[in-house]
Amino acid sequence: MIAAIQKWLQGLGLSLEFTEIVSKSIGLLLIVLLAILVDRITKRYLVAGVARLVTKTKSNWDDVLLQNRFFDQLAHLAPVTFLYLLVPFTFGEDAKISFYSHTALTMIMIILAVLIVDALLNTLHDIYSTFSISRQVPIKSFIQVAKLLNYLVGGILIISLLVNKTPIYLFSGLGAMTAVIMFIFKDAILGFIAGIQLMANKMVTIGDWIEMPKYGADGDIIEVGLTTVKVQNFDKTITMIPTYALISESFRNWRGMKESGGRRIKRAIHIDINSIKFCDDEMIDRFENIQYISQYIQAKKVELENYNKTVDGKSQINRRRLTNIGTLRAYLISYLKNHPMINQDMTFLVRHLRPAENGLPLEIYVFCRDNEWKNYEAIQADIFDHVLAVVPEFDLRVFQNPTGSDFKLLTGIRHHSLG
Repeated sequence: MIAAIQKWLQGLGLSLEFTEIVSKSIGLLLIVLLAILVDRITKRYLVAGVARLVTKTKSNWDDVLLQNRFFDQLAHLAPVTFLYLLVPFTFGEDAKISFYSHTALTMIMIILAVLIVDALLNTLHDIYSTFSISRQVPIKSFIQVAKLLNYLVGGILIISLLVNKTPIYLFSGLGAMTAVIMFIFKDAILGFIAGIQLMANKMVTIGDWIEMPKYGADGDIIEVGLTTVKVQNFDKTITMIPTYALISESFRNWRGMKESGGRRIKRAIHIDINSIKFCDDEMIDRFENIQYISQYIQAKKVELENYNKTVDGKSQINRRRLTNIGTLRAYLISYLKNHPMINQDMTFLVRHLRPAENGLPLEIYVFCRDNEWKNYEAIQADIFDHVLAVVPEFDLRVFQNPTGSDFKLLTGIRHHSLG
């Protein structure tokens, strides 16, 4: 083709050197224009046709391929392959141009092949993410390793073309650079090993709530990658944790709580010790009218009456008597036993803790059926709203350090008494 153009130009009386340059330029321009035409035809008709066909199918995997531009990358091979085949025909025996053209086009083909494999890996990850198992066994770190190897192999093939050496020669040279490679890819290697351990031991999965104070993480895992684990904190900030840190350091995973069917309520109210006392007859009669403990009071009255018949009644200390704090504890047990949102099959305690300068801690240790944070907090608040309001009904006081209003009231009383 070039020879024909050159012969035609020489027939016009142009010099040999000029006709050679012009003919090669014209030939190069023609094949570039033809390649652009092939690219336009491929995209407008083939890719568009495939896209219409994909939208009509019931399967989802081809839609994911379309979203990840797999067909677009594949279409780019058409003009490059066209150029690769047309160059020898266009430039004939010009070995130098053919060599450089083939080298450049081969490099472009390698780049396109890398991008096609990358699109396939993205598609694989997206399809896998639609399955429920993807939350328990995330594969993003392995996809990233595959991508890294894909780009590494592509890079080595391109370098081998540039230096005109076989790829095997370059791969063998990597062995001598093991220490340098391990230093460069240290985080990737550690992350890959950590990813295998995390997956094998099911230590974390997508959606797990974890706490890792060292990194300021307190929220849900939204991504497990090759080198980092992405955590969305409850304040909507994002914390990035090195993947290998989840293997080498401690963290708290709340998954067990979610899977157990209950979320712990562990909170104490402090009772003023000065308000604790034995129950008199009036108090017992009043408590007997409380639905949750009416049977308890009746049973206790019989039990204590039978016991007290056997002891010397001259001193009240020899007799067994109900206390308001014990009766309150019995009431709270019955109240929580009848609460629909308390899991009765898990640990259930209403207990005293060690008395301290802030009074006697009366702790509720139970599990809420609803694990959702918002619902859990509402249920817990409702329970303690009731507990705090019911304490005075048992002639008890909740301990609270004196406030400014307390001192103001005390000062007013003192002035009134002096006046």
